[in-house]
Amino acid sequence: MGRTSRKRRSSLATRMTVASAALLLGGGGLVAVNVYASAHEENPAQRGDGAQQQQQVATIDCPDVGNGLSDVPDAARSEVDGELATMDSQITESYQRLAASRDAAARDPAFVQNSILQPLKERRSTLIDRIGLEISRAGGTAPQGMKDLAACTARSAGTDGSPPAGSAAPSAPADGGQQGDGGQQGGGGQQNGNGPDASDFVDINSVQPNVRTPRNQRAASRGTFTTKCGRNENGKFNPDNVIVAPGVSNGAHHMHDYVGNQANDAFASDDDLANGDTSCRNQGDKSTYYWPVLRLQNGKDENDAQADGGGKDQNVGEIQTPASVTLKFVGNPAGKVVAMPRFLRIITGDAKAFTNGDANANASWSCTGFEDRQLKDKYPICPEGSKVVRSFKFQSCWDGRNTDSANHRTHVSFADPATGACPQGFQAIPQLQQRIVYDVPPGPGFAVDSFPEQLHKPVTDHGDFINVFDDGLMKRVASCINRGQRCT
Repeated sequence: MGRTSRKRRSSLATRMTVASAALLLGGGGLVAVNVYASAHEENPAQRGDGAQQQQQVATIDCPDVGNGLSDVPDAARSEVDGELATMDSQITESYQRLAASRDAAARDPAFVQNSILQPLKERRSTLIDRIGLEISRAGGTAPQGMKDLAACTARSAGTDGSPPAGSAAPSAPADGGQQGDGGQQGGGGQQNGNGPDASDFVDINSVQPNVRTPRNQRAASRGTFTTKCGRNENGKFNPDNVIVAPGVSNGAHHMHDYVGNQANDAFASDDDLANGDTSCRNQGDKSTYYWPVLRLQNGKDENDAQADGGGKDQNVGEIQTPASVTLKFVGNPAGKVVAMPRFLRIITGDAKAFTNGDANANASWSCTGFEDRQLKDKYPICPEGSKVVRSFKFQSCWDGRNTDSANHRTHVSFADPATGACPQGFQAIPQLQQRIVYDVPPGPGFAVDSFPEQLHKPVTDHGDFINVFDDGLMKRVASCINRGQRCT
């Protein structure tokens, strides 16, 4: 995939014009389909009194089956991961039908339930049965109540079930233009139909300082190790996720930036990663660091406009190469750290947090000069001269046994936010902290890639890491941190 030139040195007037245009377009960004709140209500257009009796349906909300699978036998892992990836594809396909069927939904209040949600439930039920069978065949016990997770619901645009503030009229884009299939804005580039909404942005000046960190105790490990792996200047992108959906092309349904290991795709084995090239300056670090790309929604198509993970999955606009990427491993405020095991996999944040809820949401957004103010569910509007910052603090406690788990979460944990101590049975490891900076025009004209039905909400941001440090180098990382040194 080629790369777009992304140097941003336009005048203030031009930058603010782009931001203002993005704000206007963003206000209608969540209008996808409309159904009536009740099957007995009449069409307001036919009533002629202008009353709003419609409820906007923005997305499909499906229970996350994978989160409940904490004990899957190793022999069944690949098959179960494949079934879960198929479920994601089913949700994407159903969402795309939802986005393209607003007229049919407006004519028939039962359309969404009968033509989209019920067929989706039936297909999910089949896959849930398969997952239970695959677990049983491998000697495990399928969790009870999985069939209850088959049904999905239609969800309105607001996270509280209400329509978004400032939304456009039900069936028209905010600028009066024509929407194409899937709710895309004609002409490409601008998200329209699956977010983000103007209410997803906030002026960083209106946010109060909110950063709190636990105080270092006497036994704290105070050192740091910084690895320099570039900022994806070579443009390595793909919509795979080898952790969550190994062996599945387009398993993420959104595009990822990669730094570090250059062999990472859906089919990469541990051996492939161990033998791969790395963009890291220290060649002993072949770890893979990846996250959803950030796009500038300026009406311009990217090279993936017609590709999986890009335009086909309603991720449009110019991919932005970060201005800087900092990858730093830090210690634990309560005690010493142990070396990470090779091929340890960690996911921080939740790509489906808009529909799952924010229990696993962990990415933060801010602006340079304002990083004592962190946002989890809003994108920042930064003042002129300040850059957008997204940051990830990964789980820093490990169960001492597993490099992964069935739901990719339970083998690692966060330390206690007040004391820094790890939960019982876990031990502290070097904590990966990522800081990614972007030079984008001020205003709400950007968004991260997401699963289409997640509406490009900032709360869905997430980061992925696989440790492929040489064992000797990882031991040096832990030793450096424990001795209180600053190493590279």
